[in-house]
Amino acid sequence: MPNSNEVPLMFQAPVTGRGQIQYIQQPEKSARWVDEWVEAAATKSPQFSANVKTKEYKITWRFVSNSGQDDDIIRPVIAAKGFPYYPGASMKGAFLRACTSQEAQRYCGSQVSSNETQPGILRFHGAYPKDDSWCEQPLIDVVHPQQDWQVKNGESHSAFLQISLYKPTLVFGISSTIEIAKSEWETIWTIWDKAIEKGIGSRVSAGYGQPINHRETKLITVNLKGQGLASQLIDKSGEFRPNMFKAALRGHTLRLFSAMTNENTAEELTKELWGGFAGANGAIVGHLGIAFNPVDLELDEFRYNRSVIMPVYQLNVGTLNILCMSNFADEYKKELKILVTQILKFSMLLGGFGKSWRRIEHRIFFPEYLENGNKPMIGCHWEFKKPSNNYYFPVNNLKHITNILDGVHKTVNNWLIFKGKTLSNQVNSWRESFHPQKVQVWGRIAQDEDDSLAVRWFHGNYQGNQSIKGSRLTGKMGNIGRIYHRMYPHYMKNTNNEMIRQGNQRRQYVELLTIFPDKNDERTQDFLTFLATTEFTKFWGQ
Repeated sequence: MPNSNEVPLMFQAPVTGRGQIQYIQQPEKSARWVDEWVEAAATKSPQFSANVKTKEYKITWRFVSNSGQDDDIIRPVIAAKGFPYYPGASMKGAFLRACTSQEAQRYCGSQVSSNETQPGILRFHGAYPKDDSWCEQPLIDVVHPQQDWQVKNGESHSAFLQISLYKPTLVFGISSTIEIAKSEWETIWTIWDKAIEKGIGSRVSAGYGQPINHRETKLITVNLKGQGLASQLIDKSGEFRPNMFKAALRGHTLRLFSAMTNENTAEELTKELWGGFAGANGAIVGHLGIAFNPVDLELDEFRYNRSVIMPVYQLNVGTLNILCMSNFADEYKKELKILVTQILKFSMLLGGFGKSWRRIEHRIFFPEYLENGNKPMIGCHWEFKKPSNNYYFPVNNLKHITNILDGVHKTVNNWLIFKGKTLSNQVNSWRESFHPQKVQVWGRIAQDEDDSLAVRWFHGNYQGNQSIKGSRLTGKMGNIGRIYHRMYPHYMKNTNNEMIRQGNQRRQYVELLTIFPDKNDERTQDFLTFLATTEFTKFWGQ
């Protein structure tokens, strides 16, 4: 008698007496599900027929084609012979949104009357991966929302899984019911170029399903470099995950809004900008999205205690696009660009992106901490590349930090007025609301990479036998701390209004501590008293 356990999971019934292809009932069996799927899939990519026009597009990161969710796992759309597939109906919908009314009627059809439609001349065949290299990449993707845990006072957070393709090249197919000229095919593919710029598939605002080019949709483009801890997938391999940019920008948006209006309005506006869920009303499509192209990226491993491996990344060049996901009026786009520019600059000023973003990169600023090979890597470090230096806040003197933070608050204030929202100076209950009564920002000039004062305070006594290590201020495994530490590249503007890095051979930094004090914690209060006696000066907050 056959053993039921040998039946591939995608064909096992989720409940007695009922079968459903592709069902993944238990997350812990996802690896087996994927292995069986890849093994059963055809090795040769499907080919479109001769009458179908095709064009290839490279996806810069992952691509999710969502065919539904089982428990905490989002499954892919799978076509004949097991190949992953982007449906033609989805392609038509994206194409239609990029058309003018005349183009929509000719290419996609129209409603003639309540019971009659006029079909368009185009047929959309969707897309397949160009070859079978998709099955050689990690397919199980871990998504781990942490906003409530990090910004508010949330005590729990959980991850869920989805099956997604890693950097595939997709071949899209379109055919026509009539003969059309070559010049019109060029018009058709230009429309599709515009359509795909907003991303295809699911989770596009977080960087999934994004092509390389964004000529029409980009609000801001910046060039970045950075290094730090990479994310770890379910198979323990490392991955550089561009969705961390949206996570950081969204989190700081919420921190800033919550300082100027009530909690409900802050959440409402953040969801309007970055998307989210609205309970029974379903998902909210945000006005903003991100797309990231890691032009020059290296992944490596950091090893400590001989056997413990931590994945790390070295991004030498990367391009971050912040996208406008809808066709807004010029006035709205102008105000939106002003706001998101300040949020991006604010994010780079006080922290970093990705894992361990609240701490400086110890390999750069505290290498002796790692010399014996028995301690884990900590932190990250991010900088704008030269073409984007104007996105730095110039710090001609340290007092400018106060002006900078006041300026960010003013921009957020102006946005709330523009949106017709009620302003409020009331202090809310969230741990990391960026309200002057909830946060303090301290700073000093560091002469070079070896001149960080604060990094040593995190790992030893800062005065006598006093320590903040493992405290409610610094946090520990499973508990979010209340302090950020940043070494911000020190730039000033010269008489020609050019951004000039300070320090020449010994590059200077503005060493910043952002603290959300717990007024009931004695160790925090002792540290703040000590901090006032050091080279650090408080520039913002009470």
